[in-house]
Amino acid sequence: MQRRIAVAAVLVTMALAACGSPSEPSANGTIPVPTPAPAVTPTAAPTPTFAEPSSSPTPTPVQPTASPAKPKPPSGKPISCTGKVTQTKPAASGTGPGGSLVKTGTPAVALTFDDGPDPINTPKILDALQQCGVKATFCVVGFRARDNPGLIARIAAEGHTLCNHSWQHLFDLAKRDDAYIRKDLENTNKMILRAAPPGARVAYFRAPGGNFTTKLVKIASDLGMKSIYWHVDPRDWESAKFGKGTAMVNHIIAAVERDVRPGSIVLSHDNGKPDTIVAYRTLLPWLKARFTLIALPDTPTPPSPAPATPLP
Repeated sequence: MQRRIAVAAVLVTMALAACGSPSEPSANGTIPVPTPAPAVTPTAAPTPTFAEPSSSPTPTPVQPTASPAKPKPPSGKPISCTGKVTQTKPAASGTGPGGSLVKTGTPAVALTFDDGPDPINTPKILDALQQCGVKATFCVVGFRARDNPGLIARIAAEGHTLCNHSWQHLFDLAKRDDAYIRKDLENTNKMILRAAPPGARVAYFRAPGGNFTTKLVKIASDLGMKSIYWHVDPRDWESAKFGKGTAMVNHIIAAVERDVRPGSIVLSHDNGKPDTIVAYRTLLPWLKARFTLIALPDTPTPPSPAPATPLP
């Protein structure tokens, strides 16, 4: 009997050794039977999925590059500037302050636009002038010429005349000392010519507010510029008196039609004056039918010949 027990113990020990995880006997001396580990079912590696390519892939549409649109006039409608009307008004006359000019010296009328260039309004008046085949004179401010060189280039390229209107439109410019005035006008010319096409000139000067003095006219002349005042001033800047919108537009039209004469220099403003642009869509056909409209000539005036020295 004891021999059978011994054999059984040996068999149990061998079985435990075969499992590779021997267990300690319990407190009562019995040897626990190990719980077999659960069978692990191997998990198959996931099969990767791929998006099937379309048999005819749809290409991403490429937007064609549009050609730059031609600038349109403010109303989107072209101006008609045809026909001729005979006028019998007397010629412009007079002289501006400090000896500045108020007339062209011929029957032709010169339209002038001050205080620009304005990135919104200047292109609109240029479009209107182009449609009517009219050239004008632009009296530009130095720092605005610096900030809008493309408009200076366009003004010159389209055959309009460039005019110096000082660096920053100081109404008391004439009261400054000579060195200050000269530097102001020189810097303005430099900025205008930097933006203009090669060969462009600045042949005219207009004092801010028209505040000319003989000293200011002399300094401008020393720099090769004639000083221009005006014969017609519709006061398109005086909105406190004449209103805005339709009221101002009607006022500008009436004032120019009433006051213009053969040889007049007409003052207007493009910078910040949208009503002026609208008014000129009516004025340009009216003026062109009655007058020759010119840009002030930008060729230098030849010096006066020296008096002949009498022969001994």
